[in-house]
Amino acid sequence: MEIFGFELSAILPFVAVGFVAQLVDGALGMAFGVIANTSLLALGLPPALASSYVHVIKAFTGGIGGIGHVLHGNVDWKLGLRLTLSGIVGGVLGALFLTWIDPAIAKPFVLAYLTLIGLYILWRGLGHHFIESKAKIVEPVGLVGGFLDATGGGGWGPVVTSNLLIQGHNPRMTVGTVNVAEFFLAIAISATFLLSLGMKDFTAPVIGLLIGGVAAAPLGAWLTKRIPARPLMVLVGVVLTITSVFGIYKTFD
Repeated sequence: MEIFGFELSAILPFVAVGFVAQLVDGALGMAFGVIANTSLLALGLPPALASSYVHVIKAFTGGIGGIGHVLHGNVDWKLGLRLTLSGIVGGVLGALFLTWIDPAIAKPFVLAYLTLIGLYILWRGLGHHFIESKAKIVEPVGLVGGFLDATGGGGWGPVVTSNLLIQGHNPRMTVGTVNVAEFFLAIAISATFLLSLGMKDFTAPVIGLLIGGVAAAPLGAWLTKRIPARPLMVLVGVVLTITSVFGIYKTFD
């Protein structure tokens, strides 16, 4: 049996990966890019091509997931605008950077930083009293998050979500706003990659990730609204720490 010209057996594993990755991403504000990009790189795709495919997929899943977060009231629009504008600038610069320079040298340092942030968020969620306040450092976070997201195929959620949380921003509003902003970021990065690389070699893994991601997108926003703030912070800390440590392991493997 074929779907879009590809054998179903070749697509199904990636449908499952896309579904799980987007479910986690939609609920916690991170992980889709990391999981999807790692899967494509494992198949031998060049970093720039893998990142371009991930962002094309995220443009679809981000749009659907973003609508869900809007409907569930999980979005801070003022914060979202600030993140989107700075994130697009960083994302376009990162996409252009990746097409002619390998950013692998900086990757271990970024992952080490995210590991520490993940442990800090986990500590705050488990035992430290959470004091909610508005995030003050926004544009630099969006700029760096967009740049790292484009160069690594994933990074917007871990960098932006984690840095807003450690500033005391409401966890539910943080996750929803970061997801909505990511939709616009993914469109900008995808367009930059497509202009630089072209849309060739559209493979079965990409189709599978897209199908699974789109199917899971509406569920993530529903989960975010129903998970209390402290458990949500704990889950974000766990996912961020595990994915970052795994990334460090793969870097030196």
